[in-house]
Amino acid sequence: MMETWGGWSTMLQLTLIVAIVSGLPLAVAILIETFRRRFNHSHLEAHPIFEDPNSLKQVKCPYIYDPAEKYISLIVPAYNEECRLPVALDETMNYLEERARKDHSFSYEVIIVDDGSSDGTKRVAFDFVRKYKVDNVRVVLLGKNQGKGEAIRKGMLHSRGKLLLMLDADGATKIDDLEKLENQILAVAKKDHPSEGIADIPIVAFGSRAHLEKKALATRKWYRNFLMKGFHVVVLLAAGPGVRDTQCGFKMFTRAAARKLFTNIRLKRWCFDVELVYLSKFFRIRIIEISVTWSEIPGSKVSALSILNMLWEMALMSLGYRAGIWKIRNRES
Repeated sequence: MMETWGGWSTMLQLTLIVAIVSGLPLAVAILIETFRRRFNHSHLEAHPIFEDPNSLKQVKCPYIYDPAEKYISLIVPAYNEECRLPVALDETMNYLEERARKDHSFSYEVIIVDDGSSDGTKRVAFDFVRKYKVDNVRVVLLGKNQGKGEAIRKGMLHSRGKLLLMLDADGATKIDDLEKLENQILAVAKKDHPSEGIADIPIVAFGSRAHLEKKALATRKWYRNFLMKGFHVVVLLAAGPGVRDTQCGFKMFTRAAARKLFTNIRLKRWCFDVELVYLSKFFRIRIIEISVTWSEIPGSKVSALSILNMLWEMALMSLGYRAGIWKIRNRES
């Protein structure tokens, strides 16, 4: 009996040693990367240059602390979206142009952020600038691929809208659903802050696909459901409860909310949505979650590697904020 226990004890000790030896480098890597990103929210890099492809003249670059010049800005991150981007942008521009024709007080801009694409995304984006003019459509070129979160951050920081909407380049969410988010933000603002302008009230509205979850569970492979459920548990631990669908790419922010959130955000890839939830709770920004019309579009960039990257970024976020390594600033102007 003692010999059996001694054998099990030795195996447990060896297992523990292997776990420590294999896990230690990962823990060190997470710690180093967390410290490296301490000042990633300072954003001291040069502002992007907007160029008018029709006149070849440079256009002044706005910043999130400047007063709003448009009613709404739409930020579209694009990485190798030469095929899907034209269809989504045509639908978006048709909606915006029609709304502007009906309501002369409605003004908009679309900011396409090319995240280091190696295909014809840049060409497609500038074709829309030529067609709709640089005052309505602008392109930010990141040069090399930095991630969806970084692309959206860049677009948000250099937008001009009172309201700012992020949306995916594949057009998975119907563009007119932005009115659902817009109307909810306006209703909350009118009720809670009747004397303030919409740009000055921090509110966020998250598009949600949670109402589609049962259907998705029935049609997806078992291992994808397993990974998604596991991811939801990790999100709950990292950012807390309150938002059922953190990963929907259709989110609207008032200018005041975007100013607080996107000058602090550090995560650059798929998990930046979770950081937005965490920061919104930190600043006590009102979060509204609204069901949107969504459909699966072929060509998704999400892969098994994306899931691993999400876990990596959530480990960085949890350590960074909970250990006080990442400081949150609250500059108002």
